[in-house]
Amino acid sequence: MNNFIFENKTKVYFGRGCAKEYLTYLLKQYGSNVMLAYGGGSIKKNGVYTELMEYLKAAGKMVTEFSGIMSNPTYAKVQEGARFAKDNHIDLIIAVGGGSVIDCCKIISAQAKTDEDIWKMEFEHHTYPSGFVPMIAIVTASGTGAEMNNGAVITNEEKKIKAGLLGAQADIAMLDPDYTMSLPMTQVISGAFDTLSHCMETYFGKPEENNLSDDMNEAIMRSVIRNMRVLLDDSQNYEARSELMWASAMGENSILKIGKITDFQAHQIEHQLGAYTDCNHGRGLAVIHPVLYRHIYKEGLSRFARFGRNVWGADGTDEETALAGINNLADFIKEMGLPTTFREMGITDTQCFQAVADSTNVTAGCCKKLSHEEIYQILMEAF
Repeated sequence: MNNFIFENKTKVYFGRGCAKEYLTYLLKQYGSNVMLAYGGGSIKKNGVYTELMEYLKAAGKMVTEFSGIMSNPTYAKVQEGARFAKDNHIDLIIAVGGGSVIDCCKIISAQAKTDEDIWKMEFEHHTYPSGFVPMIAIVTASGTGAEMNNGAVITNEEKKIKAGLLGAQADIAMLDPDYTMSLPMTQVISGAFDTLSHCMETYFGKPEENNLSDDMNEAIMRSVIRNMRVLLDDSQNYEARSELMWASAMGENSILKIGKITDFQAHQIEHQLGAYTDCNHGRGLAVIHPVLYRHIYKEGLSRFARFGRNVWGADGTDEETALAGINNLADFIKEMGLPTTFREMGITDTQCFQAVADSTNVTAGCCKKLSHEEIYQILMEAF
C-alpha cells in the first residue's frame, strides 16, 4: 500500500425519508438566502421540488431558484450561476439532481467567491479556489458519485474542452433512493455503468499488487453488476437502487483510491468526445471500455487476469482469464441494453475523431500510456 492522507468532509444522510427527517434542522446553521439549483424541471414533476420547498419554508429560508442546468454542464452556465449567486447574496447552494447539477454548483460556489476566472486560475495559473458558498447536495440521479468530492466536469464550449475543475465539496449529501424511482431506466442503467467505470478506472491504476483498496473495489464492482441485473427484472426494487446509490458514492469518495495512482483514461477519451458531440457520459464509457481494454490488457496481464477471476468468475491461464473478463464486460454491456458502438449512440460522423484524440488528456496511471494516434484508433474501432 502506498502512503496516503485521507479525509472526506461531506456528511452523508442516507435512506428513505432522510430529507424529511433532517433537512429543516440542518438548514438552521446557514444564512437565510438559499439558491435552489436544478436541471430541466423533473423535480417539479416527481414531487421532490414541492417536498423540499416545504422544508425550506419551515426553516424560514428565502429561496431563489436557478434552473436549466444541462447534462454536460457548460462553463457559460457556471458563469451565469456565479453571477446569480453574487447578485442575490446567496448564503447556501442546494444542488438537487445528478452529477451534472452537483458539478455545476461546485464551480458556481467557487466562482461566486472570486473575481478571478476559475478556468484560467486552474489551467493557466495552476492555483485553486479557497473560498466557497456553502453547499448541500440532494441526489436524485446516482452514478457519478459527485456528492462526496470537490471535482467537477465542465464543458468549455468556446475552447472545445470538457475537463475536470476543482471547486466546492458539499458539506452535506442526502441520498434517498426513493428520489431516483421516477428516472427512466435508460438513465438509471447509464448512471450505474458510470459507477462501474469509476471502479474499473481506479482498479486498473497502480500499484498492481494486491491491496485492501482493490479488495473493496472488487466487492463493489460485483455488487454493481448484480444490482444492475436486479433492476432489469424489477426496475422499482428499492434495495437494488439503494445499493447502487451507495456504490456510486463509494466509487468517487476516494476510499477506493487510497494508496492508488488512478488511470481514468477511458474518462479522458469520453470527456473530449463529449466536448465535440455532447454524448451521454455513461453510454459513451460503455462503448469505449472494452475497446480500450483490448488495446492495453497485455501490458497489464496479471491485473486484467485478476479482474476476470475475481469480478467475473473466469478461469484459465492469465491470458485466457484476462480476455474472458473483457469479453464478459462487453457481453454485460449488451445485456444491459447499453450501446456497443458510437453509431448506436447516434454519432454518425468520424470527422471529429482526430481532433478528439489530439486533445485528449493522456494519463499514465494504468499499464500502458497511450499515444494520441492510439486513441484515434480506439475511437475508430469503437465507431
